[in-house]
Amino acid sequence: MEETIKYHAAIIAELREISDESSVPSEVAFFERMANRLEMEGEIVTADWVGFSDRSSGKPVRIDAIGGDPRESEGVLSVIVSDFHPEATPIKINAADAKKSFGSLINFVAASRRAAFRSELIDGSSEAGAASMITSAWSSITKVKLILMTNAIYSARTDAVLAGKIADIPVTYNVWDLSRFHRFETSGHAREKIVVNFQDDFGAALPALAASKSGDRLDSYLIVMGGAQLARIYDKWGARLLESNVRSFLQARGAVNRGIRDTIKEEPEMFFSYNNGLSATADEVEVVRSENGLQIVKATNLQIVNGGQTTASLHNALSLSPETLDNVHVQLKLTVVPDEVSEEIVPFISKYANSQNKVSAADFFSNHPFHMRMEQFSRRLLAPAAEGTNKETKWFYERARGQYLVERAKKSPAEKRRFDLENPKAQYFVKTDLAKVEMSFRMQPDTVSKGAQKNFGTFAQTVGSEWSRSDSKFDETWFKRLVAKIIIFRHLEKVVPKQPWYPGGYRANIITYAIAKVVSDAHEAEKLIDLDSVWRAQFVPRALNDTLLIAAEAATAVITAPEAGVNNITEWGKKQACWATIERAEVEYGDDFDNCVIAPEVARSTQRDDRRNTSMDAEITAQQNVIAAGAPVWSRLRDWGRLNRMFSPTEDGILRTCSMLPGRIPSGKQSVIAEQIMSRARDEGYIDEADTPRIRISAISRPH
Repeated sequence: MEETIKYHAAIIAELREISDESSVPSEVAFFERMANRLEMEGEIVTADWVGFSDRSSGKPVRIDAIGGDPRESEGVLSVIVSDFHPEATPIKINAADAKKSFGSLINFVAASRRAAFRSELIDGSSEAGAASMITSAWSSITKVKLILMTNAIYSARTDAVLAGKIADIPVTYNVWDLSRFHRFETSGHAREKIVVNFQDDFGAALPALAASKSGDRLDSYLIVMGGAQLARIYDKWGARLLESNVRSFLQARGAVNRGIRDTIKEEPEMFFSYNNGLSATADEVEVVRSENGLQIVKATNLQIVNGGQTTASLHNALSLSPETLDNVHVQLKLTVVPDEVSEEIVPFISKYANSQNKVSAADFFSNHPFHMRMEQFSRRLLAPAAEGTNKETKWFYERARGQYLVERAKKSPAEKRRFDLENPKAQYFVKTDLAKVEMSFRMQPDTVSKGAQKNFGTFAQTVGSEWSRSDSKFDETWFKRLVAKIIIFRHLEKVVPKQPWYPGGYRANIITYAIAKVVSDAHEAEKLIDLDSVWRAQFVPRALNDTLLIAAEAATAVITAPEAGVNNITEWGKKQACWATIERAEVEYGDDFDNCVIAPEVARSTQRDDRRNTSMDAEITAQQNVIAAGAPVWSRLRDWGRLNRMFSPTEDGILRTCSMLPGRIPSGKQSVIAEQIMSRARDEGYIDEADTPRIRISAISRPH
């Protein structure tokens, strides 16, 4: 409880700072901060602010946000009420308080279906757009998800609880309170783990064949599962069943595959033969033996790591043609991965299970080399001291959820103060932040506007594909320029709401479009935004600030005036037509534009200089490491390599030089190669007698 109270105090302080710097009301800042967490968790696809409260037919109606178009979210309509309390100490709410908030939310959904109510709303307003979307999408809606976000402490537990129907459409309640947000940010576990009781809740236990034997590292099972059973399980938990990176990939590509759909509809009995099936993991399973053989009764934290499109397609058939599912059977490979090793092993299961896709978000797990490299840069590189300070700092990249708070919590009070000075909270960023900023500068603001999960899915495919071709471009200079992009994005978050032309909403859309517009116009002029100057200064220069604000005003004019036939501004911002209109627009920047862009050859020269300096630093460090290891270490490695015929004559010669320390000192370049040889040898199983014993999971990590 004490940690939750500290977390609340930190949030209040953070929101107060945001409000002071950007003039954004604290309740809106709270919503934006927490909605981002819901997108990261996959609770919602996106979160479009509405902020409407009134009365209709004598009843209170309220909606603070809508979670995107249900036609693009597997028929799930997510509507949100945000309940912010500015008190310094968190208050408590109970089920009656939650019911009151949910009642107003239900009233808005129901009222939206009435033409009289819609006619009372202001044309072009956020609430009119939300009501219009609900009405136009109603025939496609299969579930209404009511979400309460609050910084209060909720005394009960409400997570995907079925609570009645609206016109025969099931409605669920979900509460995200202070404690739940705290669990999410510190451990990544915002809710109770999914426990699927196949026998009691979904018709029958699963007949299984053991695919592992006693003593194996992991228990595995081969299962044949009924299509209706899988569809009903997905109907209850939805995208929570999909491992997060697979969920991102599906949202980037579209969830229902036409070939799968046609097989379900036309040849359901052939589904097992045609379909590749699913791969899934669970923390633990309950298994019984009966006269019919092995059966899995229950699975804890069931996660589908491959086969998301199959699962979503079966769920789609549940509402369209449920009778066909009785003849559908799906093969399932289930691996039991204990929680303590899941972060290490599940990514490989996911990666190899998805290997038929050239590049997938599953390949872009948090321990993908790209994220590992960005994390290393963020822990090592010191950013120049900003104007008015004399302290170099770091930009902390949180590769895996909770790293920042966990790393800080391990330190003594004095160490925490040093950590805070070196890693300011304002300079902390996560994967979805990285993707949002990078895709804005890659001129895909329509994709960014679709929300964190969909945008990350596209980012994963784009950058993952580039990495697979060559990872050399993702060097220290790339990271420094990434930080410069974040500085620009966050600067605009503060200054845009203060502009006289700011419409009072759509800030996120305006910012991503403004950046994309300036990048596009610079590209047309065969120039680049001078990101290196932003990195060196650690702030946005006046010329760039003014240029971006001119672009932001032009973008606002287009975003708030949708083309004919589109009456929802937030949905307009997600369309390529919106970006095409802004990209074509003629904008007069004045002289400031030329003062904030540079020629591509200047940028390339900076990168060459950085790489040269980085190479020299790496050589010095490697030489120090080689000398510190001592001659015996390199002599033993050389003997092992000669015995196993592992090294080339050149490599053997370098190891010979290292083994003659201190009589002969290897050069910096030789030292780098020596470290590479040692690393490769260890990957092949070499263990020096001075090494600390390590657990190796070679069977999991070997290439397929």
